Amino acid sequence: MSSKMFLWALSSALAGFLFGFDTVVISGAEAKIQNLWSLSGAMHGFAISSALWGTVLGALCGSLPTNKYGRKKTLIFNGVLFFVSAVGSAVAWDLWSFTFFRFIGGVGIGISTVAAPLFISEISPAKHRGRLTALFQFNIVFGILMAFLSNYIIGLIFDDTVAWRYMLGIEAVPALLYMIMCLPLPESPRYLITNKNDEAAGRAVFKRINEDYSDAQIDELIAEVKDAAFKDSQQAKVSDIFTKKLMYPIIFAFLIAAFNQLSGINIILYFAPRLLSLAGIEDPLSASITLGVTNLIFTFIGLKLIDVIGRRSLLILGCIGYLVSLSVCTYAFLHFNDLKVVSTSIDMLNGSAALEQTTNENIYMTEEDRQNKMQEFAIAKEKFLAVNDQLKENGLGINIEPTSNAQELASAAVQLKSQASDRLGFTSSMLLICMILFIAAHALGSGTIIWVFVSEIFPAHFRAAGQAVGSFTHWIFAAVLTLVFPIFIANFDVGYMFAFFAFMMLLQLLWALFIMPETKGKTLEDLASNLVK
Repeated sequence: MSSKMFLWALSSALAGFLFGFDTVVISGAEAKIQNLWSLSGAMHGFAISSALWGTVLGALCGSLPTNKYGRKKTLIFNGVLFFVSAVGSAVAWDLWSFTFFRFIGGVGIGISTVAAPLFISEISPAKHRGRLTALFQFNIVFGILMAFLSNYIIGLIFDDTVAWRYMLGIEAVPALLYMIMCLPLPESPRYLITNKNDEAAGRAVFKRINEDYSDAQIDELIAEVKDAAFKDSQQAKVSDIFTKKLMYPIIFAFLIAAFNQLSGINIILYFAPRLLSLAGIEDPLSASITLGVTNLIFTFIGLKLIDVIGRRSLLILGCIGYLVSLSVCTYAFLHFNDLKVVSTSIDMLNGSAALEQTTNENIYMTEEDRQNKMQEFAIAKEKFLAVNDQLKENGLGINIEPTSNAQELASAAVQLKSQASDRLGFTSSMLLICMILFIAAHALGSGTIIWVFVSEIFPAHFRAAGQAVGSFTHWIFAAVLTLVFPIFIANFDVGYMFAFFAFMMLLQLLWALFIMPETKGKTLEDLASNLVK
């Protein structure tokens, strides 16, 4: 493989890096954003899920600019979306501006899932196509790791009040680099031939890609492209797929995409520092880096094993990891009282910070905002004093006057949280290990097989439409769960959330054991004849 070819593929695959980075970078900022604008659970969920709703739109509409304006222009435009989103989110002046710019970034993510893999597959020689297309998946998990690492470093350098802006804004740097690297890219030769009817330009690009090909081989390649384009024109639309004979492929595509998100993966990634804080981890930003490293390592392992032990076996292994990790988290959060002490202390710290903002003349807020912050403080104070009274009955609480001001309560909360974290000891480490196991199980199982499995179970005529059904289901569930999570934890113990995800993974395990077909080693035609009734 020539260095030029690798550089072209790598440049376009950097969209995957921005995809992964943009998805997870919010984890370091979401708690501060909630406190800054005194967001209720519903509004917090709305703000954080805005990027995912943009992703749904981008994934649905991504083929339109890709086919009309070309792969190269769409990739560059994608970089513009990421850049504008990063800068806009960093300087956001209120909830609505923040939500708008995050939505734009989500559109970029959705389009990138269409345009980048398509461009890579269309410029790659057949013998290198699999390896080069895998660069996109690698860059996604690498971007996730870099987002966790970036959040940690920025958290060390900048004050907490502004760090979240730098966490979101730093994405502008790789977005700008990505745009620059995309400028010298050639247009896809297949796009030039099939969409623009410019065979001469397509031939020239094919010669650059396949320098050792003779004119006859190039002619043969162009003929294959035209033949494939004719077959693609016969592809069914999404609306054509909902027929009785395709019932099983549709159900399987829906289930694997839905279960992928019902595992809780996006919740763990989006809210990792918050969940690690609730687990009593003193430095959640640094601890979250281990999740990114684990994701990267086990994604590689999954890609190595998918054609060795099969899709179904990998999913079963992943389900076992899910169930162990989620069950332990469920038991710990529902039965260890010190985890509730940590949670209440965090709420008290946030409530005290919210109250202090009401007297800060540099922060603009309406009277309604002020009343909301005062109410948040009052609720947090009531719960905190009640928890402390329970601890005092066991000789563990501290002396706090009910008339204490916000600063005194914040100081007491720090003390109580520190004591609870010390008592938790190995429990906090165990919960971190369980979250690492959860990420490993996902990367090894569902995270590796989902798109391979969906692409294999539909007949050729319906394959593109089938991919659309799986993608739409995946992103809708991701957006809805992210929207609902802040509302849920504002009203219920986080342990119940882990219990729900564990139950969903039990259902997935039963499906994988008794219903899911194994697709390894079978031709697409054999699979179609077995699944289409």
